[in-house]
Amino acid sequence: MVLSGSEHDNGFILHGNHSENDKPVQLFAGSLSLIYENGAIRYVKAGSNELIRMIYPAVRDRDWHTIDPSISDETVETGTDVFFIKYRAHYNSQGIDFIADIRIEGKSDSTVICSFEGEALATFQKNRIGFCVLHPIKGCAGNNCIIEHCDGTTEQSFFPEDISPHQVFRDIKTMKWIAYKVKCTIDFEGDVFETEDQRNWTDASFKTYSTPLAVPYPVTVDKGTRISQKVIFLSEGSSAGEIIHKDKTVIKLFPEETRRLPSIGTCRSSRRRSLSNNEIKILRALHLDHYRADLHLFADGWIETAEQACNESFDIGADLELALFFDDDSEKETAEFLEWYSNRKPAVSALYLFHRSYPSTPDQLALYVVPELKDIDPEIDIITGTNANFAQLNRNRPGDTGNDHICYSIHPQEHAWDNRTLVENLEAQENTVRSARAFSGRKGIWVSPVTIQRRFNATNTLIEERHGGDGAPPQVDSRLMSIFGACWSAGSLKYLCESGADSVTYFETAGERGFIQGDEDSEWSDLFPASAGMIFPVFHVFRFLLGNKNMDVVKSTSSDPLHAECLALTDGKQVRAMLTSFTSTPQNIKIECCTGLFRMRILCRDSLKEAVSSHQWTGNENCKVIKSQGIFTIEPYSINFIEGWIRH
Repeated sequence: MVLSGSEHDNGFILHGNHSENDKPVQLFAGSLSLIYENGAIRYVKAGSNELIRMIYPAVRDRDWHTIDPSISDETVETGTDVFFIKYRAHYNSQGIDFIADIRIEGKSDSTVICSFEGEALATFQKNRIGFCVLHPIKGCAGNNCIIEHCDGTTEQSFFPEDISPHQVFRDIKTMKWIAYKVKCTIDFEGDVFETEDQRNWTDASFKTYSTPLAVPYPVTVDKGTRISQKVIFLSEGSSAGEIIHKDKTVIKLFPEETRRLPSIGTCRSSRRRSLSNNEIKILRALHLDHYRADLHLFADGWIETAEQACNESFDIGADLELALFFDDDSEKETAEFLEWYSNRKPAVSALYLFHRSYPSTPDQLALYVVPELKDIDPEIDIITGTNANFAQLNRNRPGDTGNDHICYSIHPQEHAWDNRTLVENLEAQENTVRSARAFSGRKGIWVSPVTIQRRFNATNTLIEERHGGDGAPPQVDSRLMSIFGACWSAGSLKYLCESGADSVTYFETAGERGFIQGDEDSEWSDLFPASAGMIFPVFHVFRFLLGNKNMDVVKSTSSDPLHAECLALTDGKQVRAMLTSFTSTPQNIKIECCTGLFRMRILCRDSLKEAVSSHQWTGNENCKVIKSQGIFTIEPYSINFIEGWIRH
């Protein structure tokens, strides 16, 4: 096995076309600080407090694909407390051909003005063209907000704590709220705006956008059509003072707040062939709790798939979970499945029930199927819900149909796909579990599966079809084979394990969507340059976590979760933790509530070659011994495996 590219190549650390080569520009507007990056402004802050997460122009086609623009004629002028940016954005993909001149101005009175003038260069259909404003969850959720409507009337409302299934605010001309004692105002011009809760898709923000979804879409935009918009953000308040420069990130553990690890498993590989003996041997080292296989009962070949899944789950030592997909002939499909189940007598621990045409399991289907299944196996767990995003579950909540648990899946790329956004959105995964708990009726919360890339577009379909086109399937994301993929996974595990999810299912066993590449080179080496035998860094994240099943999850917080996070386990005395760096620069870290010395093994650029070469990699050769109460430095984009002692 050889490493695809140099182990010192930054492309392998972040991998593919997703690496962040354009450095952000630090800007100031009066007492506000922010950064400019790739045509958007991000992290508008008063002091250290974030007021706005992002303002950016977006163009989305008839299928809700977000069109990446090519940026030209870019100018960035900066001053002590002012700035001016202008550029031209050309959106030319998926049948869209639209060009816009964007201007962003920061003024000394803590005002930021964003405007664009755009023109359609061809006739096309769109679902959205215009500015989007992202509001951070922290500082907004639970806070009051005054909405001025287009007719001049006002409404007293609030940002919700739990995830709202539908639009939070409608018909917006101006919105006003207070965050961290700072008075915030946004004026909108050029269209009617509304706000949705993006946590439905595990984006950690509320999004204010145009045009309202109540207006029919898609809309034909004729060649020559001009679109103009302006967004004006103003902050007022004494808290918008000095910028705080942090010299370290503080990780704090809360020994009194613990919970059990959820069941942690994976999915059957989407490759056509079965797992080899060598692949099984490697996967057994993970000690996975469960193994999910999807059965399309309406299609030929599901029995062969089920037989393969039975064998593979036994071989890797994980409980078998089957996801049953029905169509409108559910009685016939149920009878056929029960016949196979009765004859085969497989060791199945759980069954998911889905309908290929409904966003969430129809109660009528569950009321018929659940008693049939329970009659043949009373101990089996039955899960209903959605195979799609939390949005589909939240908007179509299952009733009490005799099911034991409810479920939904997670991926971080519904609206954007840059590395920074993927890290930002990790915290929203915890929000979904908490919100699901509020309407679950004390049923278990199962998150299945978690993937780094979207499996299908839930606007068009609710099941994953086998890819039949040329090139790599859209579900393949080369970041899964990178250190960044391991970092993102560690962050996802932190939020889902601490949230109290009962079961979580990640990725696949082997292949370009798995924990390992397996015995064959990548089929799409240009996009996913993995060679046979490669162990993806994410494998070592799960091996560490599942190697400490005897411990409980202990809550931890980070003073800067966009830079570093921690998932910690304890048995009351010992601590095992994964400390993750999400940035391209070294980070100074202080961990509170530990005592004595701790050992730290490091998965980073320097250890990558060994880690991807062996599933038994430990990192013991270069481990560090650190004083737990001191400040220490962690490497860029690294997973730091810590063994120490907790202080009560």
